[in-house]
Amino acid sequence: MDRIRIVGGSKLNGTIAISGAKNAALPLMIATLLTEETLILDNVPRLADVAQLQRILGNHGVDIMSAGKRPGDGQYQGQTLHISAANIIDTTAPYELVSRMRASFWVIAPLLARMHEAKVSLPGGCAIGTRPVDLLIMALEKLGAELTIDGGYVVAKAPGGLRGAAIDFPRVTVSGTHVALMAATLAKGTTVISNAACEPEITDVADCLNKMGACISGAGTPRITVEGVEKLHGARHTVLPDRIEAGTYAMAVAMTGGDVQLSGARPELLRSALDVLAQAGADITVNNDGIRVARNGARIKPVTVSTAPFPGFPTDLQAQLMALMACARGSSQITETIFENRFMHVQELARFGARISLDGETATIDGIEKLRGAPVMATDLRASVSLVIAGLAAEGETMVNRIYHLDRGFERLEEKLSACGALIQRISD
Repeated sequence: MDRIRIVGGSKLNGTIAISGAKNAALPLMIATLLTEETLILDNVPRLADVAQLQRILGNHGVDIMSAGKRPGDGQYQGQTLHISAANIIDTTAPYELVSRMRASFWVIAPLLARMHEAKVSLPGGCAIGTRPVDLLIMALEKLGAELTIDGGYVVAKAPGGLRGAAIDFPRVTVSGTHVALMAATLAKGTTVISNAACEPEITDVADCLNKMGACISGAGTPRITVEGVEKLHGARHTVLPDRIEAGTYAMAVAMTGGDVQLSGARPELLRSALDVLAQAGADITVNNDGIRVARNGARIKPVTVSTAPFPGFPTDLQAQLMALMACARGSSQITETIFENRFMHVQELARFGARISLDGETATIDGIEKLRGAPVMATDLRASVSLVIAGLAAEGETMVNRIYHLDRGFERLEEKLSACGALIQRISD
């Protein structure tokens, strides 16, 4: 089991290239099941979750070719995948594959839309609350699917194909919006999705589906309209940059001090997080190559933040902000409104000396001058990187254990940070 060793206290200076967004790459790969023609995806990040999804799609008979590097490619340029689902040979997604990654459950939508049947295991994934699939099932039932749960599997059938419908989500759901969007593209008639998620990754998937011949309007707003089409064709699409990765490195720079260019980052994708960092005392500059983040020696200022669906402050940056506020000059409050159980990093941050108290979904962080390095354990993807951020600023040595969580969502994290002066290395036992 790999671990990451960090010796804290070094400022970060240099350039970090932002990879393609995991949260867009996964649904884009799943969307290839909607067509028998080849979809070419550029800027796909090299992550454990991407590799796992390749195995899941392969189980359905999908052929995936990863193109090699081309002249002029940058060091962290994403891979290009040629994905062909010409012949779907199996409409079952087994437990042993789906249990490792929640997003893989979404294959139910394109399989049902194109093949009119699917049998998909109920999902596993991060241990942050229940994150149920009830809204996904509701959306598919509205489109005319017959669903039953049998032995831990969702068995879905739509003998005459799916039919357009009005889908009104009682709460904003990114996964539900992805599923409804994919399923509706091949449904007969018009589908209107109300209270849809507005995340940039939803817009990216809709843009790609439109290139494939879908007829989708309103993506990025709470009301999406889909005019069903008979079939989709192949296309080429570039995955948008990862706003969570960009926000994470921005917070690392604010934590350690220094000056880093986040190359390829798009400021409009994380405006709320950048506003919070500016409030905290970081210097944020938008330029032609992305975002530049700097902080001189002044202590971080405390902030009060609630997570919210896009364009609000992302839940996926909550743990990173908490690490940053551990060294603020004063008391901060962070309220988590999206997922229950998403404060599992609090007890690990306390091992650095952080002073954090919880009251329901609100954490109060009383800043201290210096954190101290400690052995810590990652509990989920975003929590694990908050421990890295804390370790970068802490006195002495930090050892982060169970870093397979990190490899699910951050491409070559230790390489990117060490290139900017961090004393960080991966240790393989």
